[in-house]
Amino acid sequence: MSESHAAPDQQIYIVDDDDALRDSLVWMLESSGYAVSAFESAEEFLSAYGEQMSGCLVLDVRMPGMSGLELFEELGRRRCTLPVIFITGHGDVPMAVSVLKKGAVDFIEKPFGDQDMLRLIEQCLEQERSSRSQRRQEADTARRLEHLTQREREVLDLIIVGKLNKQIADVLGISIKTVEVHRARVMEKMGAHSLAELVQNVVTVEPGGTAR
Repeated sequence: MSESHAAPDQQIYIVDDDDALRDSLVWMLESSGYAVSAFESAEEFLSAYGEQMSGCLVLDVRMPGMSGLELFEELGRRRCTLPVIFITGHGDVPMAVSVLKKGAVDFIEKPFGDQDMLRLIEQCLEQERSSRSQRRQEADTARRLEHLTQREREVLDLIIVGKLNKQIADVLGISIKTVEVHRARVMEKMGAHSLAELVQNVVTVEPGGTAR
């Protein structure tokens, strides 16, 4: 059986009204080294849900009361970032395909093998780790942008749109040497090791290219 590669704060959240299937999943995942929390209904999970949750969600499509699809849509409204794997029956495959288009990672059809589920869970956990790293990078970039002076921001905006030092000097009415000083300060304050890294980090936070 595969071993967990989950980060220490990542958990697997199982939401399924089928006691036997839920208990079997908990045993299998815990035996593989995962931290697991199980819920017998969508409502029970929602009552425990918090934005700090990290890991992935294994969700049955059909449940009494709030369905798995309805829970998925509600979590979307709450901007939940947990990757989701749907458990489906044979007749639910078309529904499962539709939720993939809405952002679910994948679906697995009953009956399924342990290794198939473990593979999907590792895929989800890796995706979530990557997404969290990206969000941290974006937050760091936004914070660094706030510490630029007005002139440094003006120089940065012109760098982003591809202006060379001489062109920046002409636009701002300053010397090329002054542009070079501001450019060096921008690189240092933004923690960028190259022009390409600087541009990529900024346009990720500000897709329009510049904020001004």
